[in-house]
Amino acid sequence: MKTFVLITSIFMISFSLEAQVQNSGWLASFNTLKLNNKFSLHAEVQVRSGDKFENIQTVILRPGINYHITKTLSASMGYGYVSGRRNIGSISGYLGEHRLWQQLTYNHKLKNISAAHRLRFEERYLPNASIINNELKRSGFSNAYRLRYFLRSIIPLNNKPAFAKGMFTALQNEIFINTGDGDAVNGKLFDQNRLYVAIGYRLSPKFDIETGYMNQYVSGRINDANNHIIQLAVYKRL
Repeated sequence: MKTFVLITSIFMISFSLEAQVQNSGWLASFNTLKLNNKFSLHAEVQVRSGDKFENIQTVILRPGINYHITKTLSASMGYGYVSGRRNIGSISGYLGEHRLWQQLTYNHKLKNISAAHRLRFEERYLPNASIINNELKRSGFSNAYRLRYFLRSIIPLNNKPAFAKGMFTALQNEIFINTGDGDAVNGKLFDQNRLYVAIGYRLSPKFDIETGYMNQYVSGRINDANNHIIQLAVYKRL
């Protein structure tokens, strides 16, 4: 895990030297509601600021359903609505992207360290923007497809074998790869990478809160972006 994060860090730093630098803040709430031994619901809300915290750039609503194949392996599917701020010249506004997503998640432990691997596939319906009567309007959709691999570990800052309460650190990385025809996005195979380190507190087995730093490197059609993010996130397992 540490080797993977180190290699990814070196990789991202080498690419980010010539990228446009941005600074933003993200708020996130990740919720799981258990229905029975096999099924649970996923509900996720995220609010992200624009560069220099000047405005709300993105709002994400992502509901879904999880099927727990075993205690460590689950399959999920759901829908995502992404309201994003777009700019054309001096005209700006919010347009909605629709997503369908499917994923597999595998959880395991290394001593008292928990690790999660997630492979997610997204079918994206991206809004085409046009200006009508000096307002930003949607004029149809373009399709894009994306594969995401996510690796996250939680490291308790105590020596108890069962981690139910206390401080922890979180390390994670997620890489995004465009599949199929990428003309609707950046026209490239590589889309972005998100490297994240956080400090958190587990109030109970059902509730975590954490804050940390994320480096988001985005490969653009013309210019790349290196986004420095402060994130505050809560995780609820009901």
